[in-house]
Amino acid sequence: MRNLYLALEKRLLIARPLKGDWHLESHLVGLQVMCLAVDSSRPERVYCGTYRRGLWRSEDAGRTWGPVGDLPMLPRSAKSIQYGNITAVAVTETERAGDYGVVYAGTEPAAMFRSEDRGTSWQDLANFRELPSSSSWSFPPKPETSHVRCITTNPNVPGRVFCAVEAGALVQTLDGGATWKDRVEGGPYDTHTLVMHPQEPDRFYVAAGDGFAHPNRGYQESLDGGKTWSYPDEGLCQHYLVSVAVDAGNPETIVVSAAANPQLAHDRLNGEATLYRKTRNQPWKEITNGLPKAKGSMTAVITAAESGSFYLLSNHGCYYSSDAGLYWERLPLAWSEDLGRQHPQAIAVTDEK
Repeated sequence: MRNLYLALEKRLLIARPLKGDWHLESHLVGLQVMCLAVDSSRPERVYCGTYRRGLWRSEDAGRTWGPVGDLPMLPRSAKSIQYGNITAVAVTETERAGDYGVVYAGTEPAAMFRSEDRGTSWQDLANFRELPSSSSWSFPPKPETSHVRCITTNPNVPGRVFCAVEAGALVQTLDGGATWKDRVEGGPYDTHTLVMHPQEPDRFYVAAGDGFAHPNRGYQESLDGGKTWSYPDEGLCQHYLVSVAVDAGNPETIVVSAAANPQLAHDRLNGEATLYRKTRNQPWKEITNGLPKAKGSMTAVITAAESGSFYLLSNHGCYYSSDAGLYWERLPLAWSEDLGRQHPQAIAVTDEK
């Protein structure tokens, strides 16, 4: 049974198939939901990060939720997350602690934590905050702060984890967070999403905010494990990118969400965002088939499912493509006017065992 986890800024929606239709549930209502992660070996175990209210976990495919780690109102301890703003979370496929996948959580202010017991206790990866570039990390809307925007684990190499700080650096660890390598010259500065593909373990795909200041750097790729970067942007007319997904069966087919600038990407009333697709060495092409008009749309979040299929969450609803992103259909979910005003934050797709 396939479940869809749809994170909006004021709630988490879960769409479950029911008698040929979809049943839509609301969870964590009123919480500012930021991020999602699924333990791939136990897809009923799902983590959800929130702003000010810490990290939450479900062991029953989202039917019930409980807080894990620390919350701002609880006493601090050496084994808790020190901040209540969980801005990124990931569960490794290659690092296991018995029945559990190792969990990484990123916060605002920018810090990284690691748990080997489903979030009951946490190790502060303090060396992350000692990187030389850390003194320059700054989030423009709140320049006195920065936060972890994205955590990506390597599907083939245990202990290798990439972490994007908004804004300032894309960094990595090769040993589960004990030590860190700082950003490389010419690499992404404002990474919003980084994905990898198991068929090409040294190829990285990045949707970045860099394109706002440097129009050719919205989409970035590395073919050598992050040592050097290229900027294949032919055909892109909007260069501020937010989300990227790659066809599970074809590492050459890529879909990104884009806008001309941050305001048009995130504005609840006057947003104007679109979707682009490219395959192999072809230029990017804007995709509109089955999707809402760009005007009134905030930048969508996208994820790949099985070969040739993608799911997309926008403020207009959830959409599905079965032809590698060429055409999209809106899923028949009850989408209220209130949901249409909420920014899409994250999407995850699971197949329950």
